[in-house]
This record gives sequence, C-alpha cells and structure tokens, in this order.
Amino acid sequence: MSSNHRIVCYYGSWSVYRPDAGKFDVSFIDPHLCTHLVYTFVGIQEDGEVHILDPWNDLPDNGGKDGFRKFNDLKKNNPALKTMVAIGGWNEGSSKYSHVAKSEALREKFADNAVAFVKKYGFDGFDMDWEYPCQRGGCSDDKKNFVLLLRALRRRFDQENLILSAAVASAEFSAEKSYEIEQVVKELDFVNVMCYDLHGAWDKKTGINAPLYAGSWENESEKKLNVDACIDYWLSQGAPAAKINLGVPFYGRGFTLADSRVNGIGATAWSPSNAGPYTREAGMLGYNEILEKLKSGDWSVHRSDEQRVPYAVSGNQWVGYDDEQSLQEKAEYIKKRALGGVMIWSIETDDFRGTCGDKFPLLFTLNKHLLKDETNVGYCNVV
Repeated sequence: MSSNHRIVCYYGSWSVYRPDAGKFDVSFIDPHLCTHLVYTFVGIQEDGEVHILDPWNDLPDNGGKDGFRKFNDLKKNNPALKTMVAIGGWNEGSSKYSHVAKSEALREKFADNAVAFVKKYGFDGFDMDWEYPCQRGGCSDDKKNFVLLLRALRRRFDQENLILSAAVASAEFSAEKSYEIEQVVKELDFVNVMCYDLHGAWDKKTGINAPLYAGSWENESEKKLNVDACIDYWLSQGAPAAKINLGVPFYGRGFTLADSRVNGIGATAWSPSNAGPYTREAGMLGYNEILEKLKSGDWSVHRSDEQRVPYAVSGNQWVGYDDEQSLQEKAEYIKKRALGGVMIWSIETDDFRGTCGDKFPLLFTLNKHLLKDETNVGYCNVV
C-alpha cells in the first residue's frame, strides 16, 4: 500500500463480547485499510510489569481466542502493515502509571518489559495511552516524569528498531495539565491526538462529539473545543505537524433532550442518550448503530455548516457524530495542515457488516482521500 499519510486504526478487543450484529473480532479486520493497527488494551502493574487484562481473549491458553497471534498474523496478508499494542485507556486510570513514572528504576524496568512484551507476541511497536498525567489519580510531577518514561522507552525501542507512539488529550484545557508537548513528541515516532469527546452528556447541553471548527454561538472557552483549535494548540506548543495523527471518532456522543421541541446544538439535555444495542453504553452510539437508527426513518439528520459535522434527532434522543462527508473534510484538513495522518477510534464501530452498502464506509473514505493509491468507493448517504 503506497501512502502519503498514516492511517492508524485502534481495535477495541472487547468488541468480541458484543451481541448479535455488533460482535467483532480480528477476522473482520481488512489489513489493507490501515497502515498501523493498534490492539487495545494491556495494563500496567505497580512493579513495572506489562499486564494482560483479558488472557482468554488475547492468548490461546485454556481454549482462549488467541487474539494477539491472530492480530499479528494479519501482516501475512499485508507485509507493509505495522501492528502495535496499546497500554492504558480510560479504565486503567492514572495512579499506577504515575507510580512507575516517578521512579528511575521502575521506568527502566517498564521499558525492558515493554520491549520484551512486544517482541514475545510479534508486535512492531507500543502505544502509551496514559489517561492522563497529572489527572484522574496522578500527581503534579507526572508532567515531567512522563517525558522521562518516554525517554526510557525510546532508548530501548531504538535498540530493537520498534515503533513508539502515544495517544494524548487534544484540548488545551486538558493537554496543558498533562504534557510538556515539545519534549513528549520528541520521544515518539508519532502522536495520536484524540480530537473527540469534545462534547458529551457531561455538558448538560447538546454539542457535537468532534466538530471541525468553532461555532459562532460559542463562548471563548467553547471555541477551543474543536479539531482546528486542538491541532492549532499542539502545533503552537512545538509538535511537528508530520508527527501528528488527527484522531477521529467512529462513534457519536448522545443526549436525552430536556424538551424534544428544542433540539438544536446547545439545547438543554440533562442526561445521556439511551444506550445502543451493541456498544451498550449510555451517551455513546457506534456509527453502525447510528446507521441502523437512520435506516428506520424515525430520525432526522441535520448538518452544522459552521462546525462541518452532522447530528441526528428522534424525539428526545440526539446524537452528534462523524459521517463520510465530515471525514472527507477532515482528510482534506489533514492535507491542508500537512499533518502526518489520521488515527481512528475505533474500527469495530464502523459499518463493518455493510448495513448501508459498502463495508467499512468511514475507513474507506479516509483511505480514498489520504492514500496515493486511491480506493474507488461509493458513498452511503442515509437521510
């Protein structure tokens, strides 16, 4: 696959437990649609060991699913593909990472363990997804210690010619608490900037998950909660554009409206939307779940001309998300800003079964607009 840009695809391995048409495992992954595939997640222990969180899913022991091997076997079909494993994630929290990062001995031990883990299971690299330094149970020294931790990893990874990346908070209000950005990015091959979850039910009013630009109705702090503002911030703090992967969501953030008659952006919403049938998490719907709802005919789709993203409404249910059109615009934005590529969270909530025409319509859209060898793909418009 000849590529101008990276297409870094996260795979949520727990999707194997989803019911019915939401169930997804490694066999569904097309190894030609990503330049890098990232298996999530493994964890950390306070002694600096890398910890397998779901042995039955990841390993072959006791009739397990053997996920690591199957995932890395995807390279047999595409030798150019790079596979990585991510450590951390939201559920892992911050305190154990903070503990390891503050000790030189534990940093070195962790770096050795990370290299050994990656090599043992056949990955090409390692993605640090500490959410987040100095937050959620971390401490004030995390900011500098995270750089030291990455530096220890970088030394060992260079010796073995392995890839090192990190997933990071995008918005200024969070990133400034957690990162010495220029120093962090210096130690990484690339950085996955999570330009989503910029709005959600926690706001108590509707807002789109990952707007490309600010809305004229927003106040000054809200005008920083969009993709463009996040990328501007990371660039202004010394992150080289070529190392930045712009993170895009293959899911939406949903709300339950206080009054179904008041249903635009910024409408009062006291609670999350109802959970979807597959992801089963209130306030979040996979793109596959959104398409199923749109096909029912009970939802109306609207687009924000200013923020360049859609939202859909049905009664008191409201969801802001990305579709093929908004991702095409984000791909053009990546090229305009000379960024290194795109990161996707996460491939198992694309329309991988082809509910509305082509399988993986969102991923195909990004391939079409970011790769030299353009893929001919039809659009799947449901209104």
